[in-house]
Amino acid sequence: MTTAIPLKLLNREQAILEFNRRVLAQAQREDVPLLERLRYICIVSSNLDEFFEVRFADMLDAARDPLSTVTGQDVDRVGRAAHTLIDEQYHVFNERLGPLLHRQHIVILNHADRDEPQRQWVRKFFEREVKPLLVPVGLDPAHPFPQVANKSLHFIARLSGKDAFGRDNRIAIVKVPRVLPRVIKLPAAVSDGRQAFVLLTSVIRAHLEELFPGRKVEAFSQFRVTRDSDLEVDEEEFANLRHALRSGLTTRHFGRAVRLEVVNTCPAELSEFLLQQFRLPDAALYRVNGPVNLVRLNELIDQTDAPHLRFKPFEPAWPTGRLPRHKSMFEKLKKGDVLLHHPFESFEPVVQLLREAVNDPDVLAIKQTIYRTGAKSELMDLLIEAARRGKEVMCVVELKARFDEEANINWAERLEAVGAQLVYGIVGYKTHAKLLLITRRAASISK
Repeated sequence: MTTAIPLKLLNREQAILEFNRRVLAQAQREDVPLLERLRYICIVSSNLDEFFEVRFADMLDAARDPLSTVTGQDVDRVGRAAHTLIDEQYHVFNERLGPLLHRQHIVILNHADRDEPQRQWVRKFFEREVKPLLVPVGLDPAHPFPQVANKSLHFIARLSGKDAFGRDNRIAIVKVPRVLPRVIKLPAAVSDGRQAFVLLTSVIRAHLEELFPGRKVEAFSQFRVTRDSDLEVDEEEFANLRHALRSGLTTRHFGRAVRLEVVNTCPAELSEFLLQQFRLPDAALYRVNGPVNLVRLNELIDQTDAPHLRFKPFEPAWPTGRLPRHKSMFEKLKKGDVLLHHPFESFEPVVQLLREAVNDPDVLAIKQTIYRTGAKSELMDLLIEAARRGKEVMCVVELKARFDEEANINWAERLEAVGAQLVYGIVGYKTHAKLLLITRRAASISK
């Protein structure tokens, strides 16, 4: 008689959090260059944003469905695990990486850390670049709580006193402009031989009271709300999937709130007010010991001049033995198949093949699947050019590539405008395959 061994399984959401714990572990490895360790911190934040926007939001919906196996206890358990992971992330950033960056003369200066020349430079930057873009909103019956877009950064302030119009509204909201850099590098003349940075939020915080003449800022905090951003479109219900997704993109930034981030010094009065405005429970509040949204530190990494603190640049190898440079790809493929191993070998031979196909009068048709493209893509430009030259171009475009829907819709419209034939995948499935099929006439035979 055999004894059944109980299976210990993690649900999908717990598995995602455990994966990000392993990413966070990379930030603690001493054999990883320092700026790359900081980048892993940013990756965790970016991954968690998507986790809350999609997976956790879906979990909340499932817990409300009486036919679902997801329970409120499951939601609580995953929420507690997310809180723990984020606390660990900020601990690594503050206690491990912060001191190491300081030793390398890379510093993020708070207002209290800045000397007088630095404060003067920051003030001029604020007056010239920041203040003209700020729109403080004092809340009153004529100015209700504003629409707050997904992952946009704001300040909330508690005020006392009256303004020039005699208004004594106690709460104000200030949006941090998206068009400004989140991290500003100070010029060498005021950096004391270091690479010194200030966060945009620190610049605004230092001059927050100037936005409310005659008023006193009694308390304030940064805050950021994460919203349900999964596009729910019933493919069988909508006759035109592209138009349905396009309309959904306009409302994605204002989906149901699922998480609220504030700094750990945020007064309870302000955090409770925000929770009420976003209709969130206490468990959805994440108090962080540091800057809200660590993803923005990617800007610091990009601006830091320290090659020795980065991974050495990786250059994919050209498969010289199998594909001699500057030779016809078609002539080489006539002799047999060529296997490429990406990303270790260059993707350029694939681009070269498509480029050659576009310019070859014997090429009759090009068919390709398209999943993620980005706003700029030479492959997509080549497909458009092929259609312009009269070749038969057919593309299977996956419109539901999460967070790339808008880019793919734009490419689909451009392809359609030049006469390409488009197919939007199979209902109920996503097309992840990367396939390219070229039909070419050779020696009176199509191949």
